[in-house]
Amino acid sequence: MRISELARRAGTTTKAVRYYESLGLITPERLPNGYRDYGEDDVRLVREIRALHRLGIPVERTRPFLECLAAGRAHADDCPASLAGYREAIDELTERIESLTARRATLIANLNAAAHRGSGVVPPGERATAGMDYLTLPADLPVPEDDGAADHLPGMKVPGLALLDTAGRTVHLDAFGPRRTVVYVYPLTGRPGTDLPEGWNSIPGARGCTPESCGFRDHFHDLLEAGAGRVYGLSSQDTDYQREVVERLGLPFDMLSDPDLGLARTLGLPTFEVQGMRLFRRLTLVLRAGVIEHVFHPVFPPNEHAQQVLTWLRQNPL
Repeated sequence: MRISELARRAGTTTKAVRYYESLGLITPERLPNGYRDYGEDDVRLVREIRALHRLGIPVERTRPFLECLAAGRAHADDCPASLAGYREAIDELTERIESLTARRATLIANLNAAAHRGSGVVPPGERATAGMDYLTLPADLPVPEDDGAADHLPGMKVPGLALLDTAGRTVHLDAFGPRRTVVYVYPLTGRPGTDLPEGWNSIPGARGCTPESCGFRDHFHDLLEAGAGRVYGLSSQDTDYQREVVERLGLPFDMLSDPDLGLARTLGLPTFEVQGMRLFRRLTLVLRAGVIEHVFHPVFPPNEHAQQVLTWLRQNPL
């Protein structure tokens, strides 16, 4: 076969094939007219080179694996020289990981020091003694009062608002169908190395977004078994920020970003302002067939809210 056919079948480029040939890793036959003629063995060798390279083994060091195949072994790593190649690659990766880990730790320390320099917020490294942990709620948090700001919501139609989720998909809130969708709305999530607004703990209902999300994470499968078809978190923070939260907390569901507070505008959701930012007040919507079936407001304590939603679902089966 010609080089273009080999490259296509092996999932690479003709330039790469020529490079492998220049290293002596593959040696095609020559036709009487001088053209190279590649065979099935060459396809297998090129595929093996690519697979090993994806694992971090330089192309130049794949020779022992290819020689193992040329010797008639069923697998490229059936020979002692191949195992030695694995060990060498593992040792190099270990050194790189240790070096990168040390650099990462230094960067995190520098970030935390810079983020909290001159502020009253306790750096993450000192939270164990100061009691400032995003996952732990202070005992003296103010309890939000029910001011009736969400009383008008049950029975309202869900607006045809299109929001981006952390998986990169556009989600239409009015298109969820007959199964219940739980959307917990929160002001903002803090993360290590970033300051929360000054006086955050003193705002009723503001603190506790991370514990609330962790609660929905821990009860996620219970919520599905109780009849929830989907679970979403929703805030005005951007999608990239939310994506980091999803990954850091290991959330099994996506977040929705509403930076313009379109849901507050169309439904009249309660909001509050802090340091020039307009934020959602914490509440949870249960949506079904394009209608708001139930509303939780106010939400307190946030770290127990997922259990409250689960209890309601079990007490109100479809």
